Parts: sequence; structure tokens; C-alpha cells
Amino acid sequence: MTKLRSVFPLLFALLFALAALPAPAADSIDLSRLIPVPADQPIPVVDFFRPPALQDPKVNPSGTHIAALVTGASDKVLLLINDLKAKKTEVTGGPNDVNVTTFNWLNDHRLIYGLGAPARGNLGLLAVDVEKIKRSYPILQYYNETLLNIPKDDRTHPVVWASFDGLDTYKQMGVVVVDTDNQSGDFVDLTSIVKDSLGNPKAKENNTIHIKKSYPQLEHGWATRYITDQNGALDFGTSASKGVNSLYHLTGQAWTECPVDLDQISIVDAGSKPGELAVVGPRNTGQPSPLQFMDGATGKLGEVLIEDKEYDFNGYLYRDPGSRTIVGAVYNRSGPKAVWFHPTYAKLQEVLNGFFPGVIARIIGTNEKGDLVLVSTSSDRQPLSYQWVDLATKNVGLIKNSAPWIDPKRMQPMSMIKFKTRDGHKLDAYVTMPAGASKQNPPPLVVLPHDGPIARDTWGFNSEVQFFASRGYAVLQPNYRGSPGTSWMFPESDDWDYAKMSDDVTDATKMLVSSGLVDGKRVAIVGTSFGGYLALQGATSEPDLYRCAAAITGTFDWEQLVNDAKFNRYTDPQYDRWIHKLGDPDKDKARYDAMSPIHRINRLHIPVFTAVGREDSQAIVAQSKGLVSQLERNNVPHESLTLGGVGRGMAYAKNRVEVYTQLEAFLAKHLK
Repeated sequence: MTKLRSVFPLLFALLFALAALPAPAADSIDLSRLIPVPADQPIPVVDFFRPPALQDPKVNPSGTHIAALVTGASDKVLLLINDLKAKKTEVTGGPNDVNVTTFNWLNDHRLIYGLGAPARGNLGLLAVDVEKIKRSYPILQYYNETLLNIPKDDRTHPVVWASFDGLDTYKQMGVVVVDTDNQSGDFVDLTSIVKDSLGNPKAKENNTIHIKKSYPQLEHGWATRYITDQNGALDFGTSASKGVNSLYHLTGQAWTECPVDLDQISIVDAGSKPGELAVVGPRNTGQPSPLQFMDGATGKLGEVLIEDKEYDFNGYLYRDPGSRTIVGAVYNRSGPKAVWFHPTYAKLQEVLNGFFPGVIARIIGTNEKGDLVLVSTSSDRQPLSYQWVDLATKNVGLIKNSAPWIDPKRMQPMSMIKFKTRDGHKLDAYVTMPAGASKQNPPPLVVLPHDGPIARDTWGFNSEVQFFASRGYAVLQPNYRGSPGTSWMFPESDDWDYAKMSDDVTDATKMLVSSGLVDGKRVAIVGTSFGGYLALQGATSEPDLYRCAAAITGTFDWEQLVNDAKFNRYTDPQYDRWIHKLGDPDKDKARYDAMSPIHRINRLHIPVFTAVGREDSQAIVAQSKGLVSQLERNNVPHESLTLGGVGRGMAYAKNRVEVYTQLEAFLAKHLK
């Protein structure tokens, strides 16, 4: 595989399609530049927080077309379809701020895709043929829909989990098989939501004409997940009732509860045959949990696929698109790792590693024949870049870099270290140093605890980390207890011990400060969502460790959050889950106070930066308002930012730029 075919026709087609996207509105940021700024200029904030130019490329079964999600000179996601033979590229999508959220190939000529808007959630599921790209037709409208599988032998009738919030008759619609051969139905204008007489979103009546089959609903509590077998038939479901998650097997037309403790067993995916699941567990403190098969109906464990000596399995399976058999798995250790069970894929990985040295080369898809391979490449300094490899002709070509405006030469390398917790365990953390840093010139430090807690940091490109490094800060990313891959070290109760997680972040910070690599007198802690909670928890628990703190959303009063959730307990299982795992705040007030920084604001003598979206959930907005109130009451210097037109996660690039521009000024002021 040494011959590189010219890819200019494909690349120009993609660039032309991107350039044809709508121009930015007058009050938005400029996203039209697709190249890095000159090396003698500072890298703009927007370059770290703009949406990817291209993501999630997928090839159709025969390998004649590649589709992907794209953005151009606007903060909007469209669906791009490229005809490889004709070198023709077209795009489709929703109006105004409506984005394409997901897509999949049904067959060589038809795709199914979802639409959604940042403040309104999922709006519809549509189908489109490549020959009629401007004529999409609706399958479901105004449902929360999740595509579960595309049946191997009936690809135009995918299996979909659909629920409808706001109208009781549709609320528990469950799993259906939808008919994409039926091209009737007019898709309504998605700039406004159709509502019923009570003001609730209203399902369009033509949804039912696309439903070919309905599976029996899983009504044992609240359905939280559905799982099909590898051929696309519904096989298992999970539900939540009174804080306990349970597994059910579909036998005939009835759901049968399985003897499986889902607090001990984590389901990764369907197994290799009906009735089988790929799982992690059961939990055995002191020994990492492997990836293995399990008979779902009996709970009997079977063949072990991956058994790591240092990490619980925490990843996903890869299936061959033709046979649908499991041929590999990808998971995180200190960095990403791929394990291939099939010799053909193992050999292909060796070839790719040789062809793309110095980066992580990952197989992300193939056509059914297996001779056209889509590959992603990345590193700690390079954002994801997508390539295609033609094994038959030994040609390789670039599809597109996800962030062509980032110059890898100006990014900084990331290192992995181990830190010791106060109870004697060793956990991973990642350190990125700015240019010019040394023990003789130690830089200020930004501690960046990740969101979660069921998430983890790993080695690779991180735009937020590189933003801080470009501004002269070292960055520390500690994986605290509860981060996937680490559960085997701790008792199950530690998965819900948020105060101990904060202690882990403190221990990692103190270790790095003691090394002399960073300036221990200039340390900030910054986080988003659960990371925002950890930032304030750490700052109030260790008021002399940090010079300033920043929380972009977050929970600061767990008692209030749980009590607020009580009002939705009949429509959301989260309240019962918290009561089951954290305890009742009325009966265990001491525990709630210990893990809630709102009760220790009087200990703060450092400046605090907060940000929240006006359209975040009422509970999250209330948390931020309560924090600001306590900061003012205790005369703690602070800056607060409330963003309009944005939901949780800062869905709009202009809002992300506003937050980090102000955060940059805040850190510069207090870490001088």
C-alpha cells in the first residue's frame, strides 16, 4: 500500500460543498476560514471551539458513496453525500438552526437520518435516496427516536426506539419497525413545533403510516435501553424502577426478567448470537473486569474476549459490516487500544500502523466486500483526520481533516503520569505543558477535571487542553475514581462518593505541584458540568491550593438537586436512582452537606468564574443562581455569565467562544 492516488477531485468536491453552505449570520462568529492563521499570529479562540468541518464518514455497502456530517461557514450540521465514481457531492439537511444529528446507510441508495435543534431536542427521522437528495421524506416526527439496528436481510425497514414526551398516548411507544419504502407524508416546517390544546408537542398523524411492526412495550418501570441481536431483531431491554436497573429478555410477545444484577454487570453490546450479550463484570474489587459473553436469560458467563491486567474494559465492539460478526474491540488504557480477534483485521491494522506512523490509525468502517476501508488518524497534537484506503488498487486518499484550521506543529504534546490517591491506589492523569516551560521557568497550571463521573480522559487531541496550553498554561487532567477502567480498584460505593472523587483531583494536583514542573502559587481549577462541580468542591475543600476557580454549569447543592428531581419522579427515573445510591437527603444530611460546596462558600477567598445557559434545565440554572447568591452573600469576588439561546453543553459555537474568551481574561487576571 505505497501508491498515493491524487485525491484533488474528491477534496475539491468536499471543499466546494462546504463553501456552498449558508454564510454566518451578522451577529455570529466568522467560520469561513478553513486554514490555520499564520504562525506569527495568536491562534483565535474560535479555532479551538468551532464545530468539526467533517465527522462520522460512512461508506455504503458496495463502496460507491461516502456520506458524512459537515459544517461550513455556519454553525450548522448538514448531511453530505459523495458519489466516488461520478465525483459528485451534494448536501441536505434541515432549515434554520435545525441540524442533522445522526445518519446511517440503509442500502446502496438510501439513507436514514435524524434532525434536531439545540434548544428543542430531536425533531424528526427522515429517509432520502442519493438520486433524489433534495427530496427527503419523513418517517417519524417530533419523537425522541433512536435507531437500534438495520436488519441484515430487510435493510429498508430499520428498528427504531421511539418515545413521545408530552402526549400520554404516545409516551411509551416503544420499539417499532419503520417502513422507508413508503415515501408519503409531507415534512412540516421545523422552525416551529406543532402543539396540542394543552400546549404539549403534538405528533403528526402520518407517523403511523410508516410503522410496519410494533414490538411489545417494556413496561416494568421506565425503559432505559433496548438491544437488538446482531441481525436486527429486538432481544433485550433494560428498565429502571425504584432506583434499581433490571434486564429483560423478549421471549415471544412477553418480557421476562433476567437474573442479572446490572449494578455488577455492564452491558456493552449484543453478542454473536441471539440471547447472548457482551458484558463487563461482575465487579471483583482488586481484579479488572474483562469483556466476555453472557447468556442474558440465565446470567451465565461465557467466553472471555479481552482481559486486561490493569484496566476494566471500557470501550466498544467492532463488527464486520458484511457478516456482522464481532471482529474486534476498541477501549482505553493509558491511551486508546484496538484488539482484533480476526486475523484479516489484525493484519490490516499492522499495515495501517506502518502507513500512518506516529498517529493513532483506527478502522472506522468498510464496505461489505472489505476492500474499501475508512480510517481515522489522530494524535495528541493532531485532530481527527479521515482517509480512505482502497485495498484492491492499493490507493490511499484524504477525505478531510476535521479541523483544517488547526496547525499540529503549534499544538503541544500530552504525557501520561500516575498519581497516588490518599487511600493508596494509582490512577492515570495527563499533563500538557505549554511551549517554553521548564523547571527553571515553571508555568501556571489549569487543573481540568472531566465531566462524568462515568467518563474518562485519555491520551489524544483535546481542543480545550490545547486552548489553555496555547495561552501559556500547563494542563492537568486527572482520572478520578469512577472513571471507566478504574472501578476494580474501589468498592462499588465509591462510584457514588463524589467527595472522594474531589479528593483524587486534589491528590493529583498536589503531586504535580510537588514535582516542580509547574508554579504551585499559580494554580486554577476549571470544569464543565460534573467537572464544574469538582472545581467548586475542590476550591472549597482546599482553599489554599488554588488561586481561582471556574465552573461552567455544574451542581453545587446536591440536596436541592435531588429534591427538585422529586417533582418529576413519575416521568423520570433519576430521582429514585439518586435516593437508592446517594441516600435520602432528609435522613443523611451530613453526607449531602459534605459533598455540596454551596455549604462552604464562606471558606473561599479566591475569585470564581461561573457560566450557565439560560435554556439549560431549570434545575441547573437554579444551581448556578444559588451559587452566585452565596458568592455575593459571602463577598467572594466573582464573575458570572448567563448565555442566551443555548442549552446544556453550549451547543452554539458563538456561545463557546464567548465563555472561553471571558474565561481567558479571568485566568490572565488572576494567574499573573
